[in-house]
Amino acid sequence: MSVPGVTSAAPDRAVFIVADNGGVAVGVAEEVHQHAAPRTPAAWPYQVGVIPSRGGSFQHRAEADQLRVALDGGGTTVLSQVLTGTGGVGKTQLAADYARTAWQESGVDVLVWISASDTTAVISGYAQAGVEIQGADPADPHSAAKAFLAWLQPKAQGPRCRWLVVLDDVTDPSDLSDWWPPASPTGRTVVTTRRKDAALAKDERRMIEVGVFTATESLAYLTSALAVHDRREPDAQLAALAADLGHLPLALSQAAAYLVDVGVDCTAYRALLSDRARTLADAAPDVLPDGQAQTVAAAWGLSIDRADALRPVGLARPTLQLCAFLDSNGIPAAVVTSRSALAYLTSYHSKAPDAHPVSADQARLAVRALYRLSLINHDPGSLHRELHVHQLIQHSVRDTLTSTQHDLLARTAADALTESWPEVERDVDLGQVLRANTVALTRYSGEALYRPDLHRVLFRTGHSLGDAGQVTAARDYFHHLSEIATAILGAAHPDTLAARHGFARWQGEAGDAASAVDTLTELLEDRLGLLGQDHPETLHTRHELARLRGEAGDAAGAVDALTPLVEHYLRVLGPDHLDTLTARHELARWQGDAGDAVGAVDALTPLVEHYLRVLGPDHLDTLTARSNLARLRGEAGDVVGAVNAFAELLEDRLRVLGPDHPRTLRARHELANWRIYAGDVAGAVNGFAALVEDALRLLGPEHPDTLTARLNLAVCLGKAGDATGAVDALITLLGDYLRVIGPDHPEPLTARHHLARLRGEAGDAAGAVTTFTELLQDRLRVQGPDHPHTLRARHELARWRGEAGDVAGAVTAFTELLQDRLRVHGPDHPDILSTRRELARWQADERDSDVTIVREVLPAEPHSPAE
Repeated sequence: MSVPGVTSAAPDRAVFIVADNGGVAVGVAEEVHQHAAPRTPAAWPYQVGVIPSRGGSFQHRAEADQLRVALDGGGTTVLSQVLTGTGGVGKTQLAADYARTAWQESGVDVLVWISASDTTAVISGYAQAGVEIQGADPADPHSAAKAFLAWLQPKAQGPRCRWLVVLDDVTDPSDLSDWWPPASPTGRTVVTTRRKDAALAKDERRMIEVGVFTATESLAYLTSALAVHDRREPDAQLAALAADLGHLPLALSQAAAYLVDVGVDCTAYRALLSDRARTLADAAPDVLPDGQAQTVAAAWGLSIDRADALRPVGLARPTLQLCAFLDSNGIPAAVVTSRSALAYLTSYHSKAPDAHPVSADQARLAVRALYRLSLINHDPGSLHRELHVHQLIQHSVRDTLTSTQHDLLARTAADALTESWPEVERDVDLGQVLRANTVALTRYSGEALYRPDLHRVLFRTGHSLGDAGQVTAARDYFHHLSEIATAILGAAHPDTLAARHGFARWQGEAGDAASAVDTLTELLEDRLGLLGQDHPETLHTRHELARLRGEAGDAAGAVDALTPLVEHYLRVLGPDHLDTLTARHELARWQGDAGDAVGAVDALTPLVEHYLRVLGPDHLDTLTARSNLARLRGEAGDVVGAVNAFAELLEDRLRVLGPDHPRTLRARHELANWRIYAGDVAGAVNGFAALVEDALRLLGPEHPDTLTARLNLAVCLGKAGDATGAVDALITLLGDYLRVIGPDHPEPLTARHHLARLRGEAGDAAGAVTTFTELLQDRLRVQGPDHPHTLRARHELARWRGEAGDVAGAVTAFTELLQDRLRVHGPDHPDILSTRRELARWQADERDSDVTIVREVLPAEPHSPAE
């Protein structure tokens, strides 16, 4: 054979061949073996491998301090650290910063940096260290690697070597089987990996979770990276860009490079990111900064492949696809184990031979596979927010989908959310999380949730928003939904009409019942023309229109509208249909509000029995009917019966719904309310005080039920003789009302009513006249002249005019009020009696001003939330 630089001998003869490099070949001419001469062991300090260069605008981070403390704190049990985290968080940069600092500060004698992508790379790195440091034979890498690990073992005698081994980018924990550096009091090991497997952590190894930048770090990085190129952007825009990128260091680096290279500003780049027609690859610079090997878009491809290869094989990818459409800040684990999610995973998995339906346990294992590759953060202790996925991972996953896959996944995610939504939202936090996930899904799904119809999760989200007390937000939500439905599906589509119905409902709940009546009147005409008079949705609209007429102050009109509607329901749907029962319930309620409380009790008593027979004692509608029956009994004069009925109802709601449900809180509200009428003012004060505390904790300070409880607590304080405390509470409450729901909502108007009355009762009759005059003008403007609350404001204004000395003015005002109340309510309404009584008193005062008349202070009417 011919070897460059070697002198050959004749065949079949033993030879010694001396090569140019000093090696010696021993054998025969046909079979020559070359052996390198042993290398001289390297002198310390010595470095093997290349530490990656420091990234531009490097940010010092808390994880760097945590790593340094853990490694330099002493003791063999903490001298091996595993930096784990998803791709692009800067694990390699942190390890490089530690290694570089240790080398520059003479903190190590031997430093070995290995790119440990697989077992072969690990062995090769150790072998190179063995050859260069020990003079091992390079012809046998395996032996050289083993010799180097043996050399790292602590020894009782000989020189003590302070060593540091960095294994960068370990992709599989099994690659390090039998190849971990030994625990040594003079040695330190740093591993970077995306994996979180239990095998990576042992007694002598500790895992450090590396997350994204903080908001402060992100802003500092972008500012510095752009300043190098004399670029300046407003801090607000940089902060918004960082948030859009999820504060991922790799993404921030490439975004800064793109801004400089292309010459666009943050606003344009953010628009590029949010454009569903563009992918993450479109937002990458042509030349990657800092020697980066891959774009953000490509950062997770290998990790997804590896996760998909873990058991259960083939399920990690579709699970991540499903999560890519939901809220990156927290996804309920129940969503990925829902019926629809499992059906999707089964259809995806069915491509494999001998596939079976995917179980919930397999779906949970798929989540853990994604967790092990740092693609999902799975925290079982984070209630309702167990799963977190970085938003750019979500973006990159969605970028890989075809349009058909995209729309299928969007509707599957919507189905899964709907199935995860409890029929009764006992848990306020769960409702908030599900709504946040729907918002994210809507943002990512394009028109998939609107074609061929509006997905039911869109309606569920809006009503959940209102049921949680955010009535103004619910109103705005349905208004927006109806506009989108009109644009995509057309004005005549049933779902467009349903969205308009939802808008009207929450328009009324937000305090604008009159406008809601107008909205429903138009909707009823459309439904009659499109669906006919017997269609359930037409009947539903008539029902809601009647209810809102009552809410707008026309109780008699509500009764007139509901009476024929009940007959229609009986004919079309039958006596046991839920809609029929609900209409009868509503009719009895407004019959009572129209002044016939006794007749309402007579109508509602057998209806409650009907509810019990048809729906059972624990159905929400049965409990609501019992609540209204208890209230009507009190209004009919049986105050003690009302207190007892609400006490019983509270026990059942506690049993059925639990102590924290909003309807349970409302039962406590009504019980405290009727205790006032029963003369138990101290009990009412205690009840409302405890209720306010719980409402603040469970519902928050801005929930309508919390504000109403505070209102009635203030009224109770006034009743208990604490006029100063009541006034102070009402003034504070009024400010909160104005901030949260505005000045024209019925609630702040009611608070102003009670505040004016308390001022009068505190001796400031003239101040009460001024305040009621202002309130009356607002009542007339907002609610109209015939609304019961407007008439009540006129009643109080007339009374305090008399108390302020204007007896003639009081007589005139009460005379006019009596005529209007007769016209609006009829002669049998309870308010007619109170008006006649006040008119007679002031007429007597006017006839004989020398006669002292003992004036009866009319009890204030505590404000009760509608069931």
